[in-house]
Amino acid sequence: MSVRPPSPALSLDLDDDPSSTLEAAAWAQAALIATLHDAATTSQADALAADPQRTAVLEAVGLIQRDGDTPSLHPSYRYPDGPTNRSAAQARLSSLRQAVAAAAGEKGETGGWTDQGDEVLRNQGRASAGTGRAIAGTVVPALSGLAERLDIPGSRILDVGTGIAALALTLAEAFPRAEVVGIDVMERVLRLAREELAAAGTEAADRVTLRHADVVDLTEQGAYDMVWLPAPFLAEEALTHALPRLIEALKPGAWIVVGTNPAAPDPLRQAVAGWHAVRNGGNAYDADRMTKTLTAYGLLDERAFPTVPGGPVLVAARRG
Repeated sequence: MSVRPPSPALSLDLDDDPSSTLEAAAWAQAALIATLHDAATTSQADALAADPQRTAVLEAVGLIQRDGDTPSLHPSYRYPDGPTNRSAAQARLSSLRQAVAAAAGEKGETGGWTDQGDEVLRNQGRASAGTGRAIAGTVVPALSGLAERLDIPGSRILDVGTGIAALALTLAEAFPRAEVVGIDVMERVLRLAREELAAAGTEAADRVTLRHADVVDLTEQGAYDMVWLPAPFLAEEALTHALPRLIEALKPGAWIVVGTNPAAPDPLRQAVAGWHAVRNGGNAYDADRMTKTLTAYGLLDERAFPTVPGGPVLVAARRG
């Protein structure tokens, strides 16, 4: 049976009717998010069949290919299971909510995560579970000695900027002998994290410890077998102060894994990334710059792991 490739992707040709084109792009993003959300509890094929008009939008934007009359999503969005579909939907929904907040002028450029509502924090946090699964399933097995370290009773993982502790819980589930310490500067988000862990009610949740702390004040020495750092969420000054402290917190031979943004491939995405980072109190580091920075601090065996298309690149390096 022949497979028709996706139709040409929507071009942001703004010469004719720019407002209409931009609005259509926003609705196409909404169609993708809703489809991924539905695919968390059913198959993607059923999600596409359930709403033909929504699927027509995805086809018009070039995100559908057909095998005969059967539509399927672009390969970039064919996730292996329901939780991954849910994480992908929540990450995109969080970004879309922030774009709406920006359009409404709900906060100035000096704002950040403290100005976001609980629902945005929950969506962003739950999306991070997908990154946790990528760390556990792809990154850790590829890093020399790390899986063995995390299989030792009492091994320790530090989750910087733990948010609602979704990533911390995912790592605790993946490594049942490890203790996970989650730190965050926001007491409000830690309250949400405590609610999430209590709702989980599992042995893994009992191995997650939450601390109200700023990463720039970290003083632990040689304490962790792995450190997770979501770099885009730190201001550049904070990141500069935090990195040497986090490296000192690693045990000899232990690994730091840093979430970074991929290099933006075009001027529009470069500009959006810069605006988004400033609004959320973040920084302009991408994967290449982070790799060079870790090497400059004397770390070894640096590796980069792409995740989903357009998603974070996980950069790992080992303390000597």
